[in-house]
Parts: sequence; C-alpha cells; structure tokens
Amino acid sequence: MLPKEILAQVRRIEIRTGRLVQDVFAGKYLSVFKGRGMEFSQVREYAPGDDIRSIDWNVSARFSRPFVRQYQEERELTLMVACDLSGSQFFGSGRRLKREVAAELSAVLAFSALKNNDKVGLFLFTDGRELFIPPRKGRLHVLKIIRDVLVFAPQRRRTDIAASLDTLNRMLRRRSILMLVSDFQDQGFERVMRRTAAKHDLIPVVVEDPRESDLPAPPAWLDLADPETGERALVRPTALLREQLRRRRAEAEGRISEAFRSAHVEPIRVRTDEPYVDPIVRYFQERARRFR
Repeated sequence: MLPKEILAQVRRIEIRTGRLVQDVFAGKYLSVFKGRGMEFSQVREYAPGDDIRSIDWNVSARFSRPFVRQYQEERELTLMVACDLSGSQFFGSGRRLKREVAAELSAVLAFSALKNNDKVGLFLFTDGRELFIPPRKGRLHVLKIIRDVLVFAPQRRRTDIAASLDTLNRMLRRRSILMLVSDFQDQGFERVMRRTAAKHDLIPVVVEDPRESDLPAPPAWLDLADPETGERALVRPTALLREQLRRRRAEAEGRISEAFRSAHVEPIRVRTDEPYVDPIVRYFQERARRFR
C-alpha cells in the first residue's frame, strides 16, 4: 500500500500531463514516430492503374481474375522509458527534485504513447539494472510506471550509463523508441550510446538543475554532499570557486554534447526550475521538420 500523499501525487501528475497530451503532445508524437514498416491488410480486385507488382497471383488464379494485395503501415510501437535513479537524481534546488521532473516527463511520454495505442515499458537504473517493467498497454500500467519512477527505492547510488544500456540492449529484442532520462553525470558511455542509437530510436532527455553550474553568491557557507559517494565538505562560494565550478560544468557539457553528436542523436534538455513543455514541443517540431 502506498501513502495517500504518493497516490495523490500520481493522480495530480496524471491529470496535469493528461491535459498536455490531449492538447499538445499526442498529435506530435504520432507525426514524428513512425511504424516499423508495412503489413499485409487485404486483397481486392485489380483496377486500371494499379501497380502490377502488387498482384497476388495465387488469389488471382483461384478466382480467374486479377487481385492485388493491399498494405497498411504497421503503426504499433514500443516506448521504453529508461530512467536514471542514481543519487544525483535526488537533488533539486527549487520546488522539484530532478527525479520528480523525470516522473512527469515519463508520464507525458507514456500517456502520448498510450493515446496512440503503443506499448510502454520502464527501465530504472543506477550503476546497473534496478527495475524492468516489460512493455504493455493500459492506463493502470502507465500509472504503475509513474509510481515507480516516483517512489522506487534503488539499491545503489552511483551511475553507470554504459553498463545499464548494455543490459537494456540485451533485454530489448525489437527496435523501440528509447527515452533515456538522466542528468548524464557520467563518463565512458559514448561507444555504447552509438550502438544503442543504431539499434533503437534513442532520445536522450537531459534533466538539469541551475545549482549544478553555479553556487549562491558569498558570504554564505555551504554544507555540500556528493549524492553518489556521500562525501561532505563545508565551503565558502568565493568568486574563484564559482568560476572553477562553471568551468568544470562547461567541460562536462562539452563531453556530453560530443557523445550525442557522435551517436547522431538530438537531446531534449529540461531544467527543474523551468516548464518542460516548451523543450519537448521544440524537439517534436524540429524532428518533424527533419523527417518530412
């Protein structure tokens, strides 16, 4: 049994994201994610102008007149939400933790897929697999996914994107839309990301917090803790320290951006202190223009 406040939070997310899906995202989702190909639908009698290559000779011979095969796009897709639950996801300098933003993003994407009759699955990871929910359909299934992103207690706190993607690649046998939700505070995942992007429709979703790139101005003293190692330090955010932090953050951003470029994937970037609607809408619009 879940606490009432968690159930209420899941319900609020369902209501809020359900409206967004209805008003904004569902049509865009359908327009940018295509089916796996064409599947046979039916046969009908040949009509002048039909492509003779579509004639079904077995059926035509049986009825002594030509029939052609008709196909339709195989629309059903699988959306897999892979969500980072390492220690850094439990950070947020404002009203929301990165984990809570990830839950809402997962809800928007999952309800968009559900509205288009696609399957949705969930993979939670830290420095390895934490939870795998196989892709299925249905509102209750999507609510379970939102709940788990919000309340699942991971066993570990470190991040290993490469190992986690390797595990997921072995588990997913069919090509899927793979939404990788993380702050990407890790290194050494470039090669696995390229392999994953070749196998799946990989979309990185980068969740950021403004305090990760800048500290409050002095004279405040800060008790800082590394969320993945537990190490603590009492520091005074001098101008020099703040500049060093900004430089290190810029270097990390450069590595992450280069990893995305080498895998030929475009990320969605969202922040804990800003609405996530505009970045997702912009991504869908840009992707729709590229694939016209």
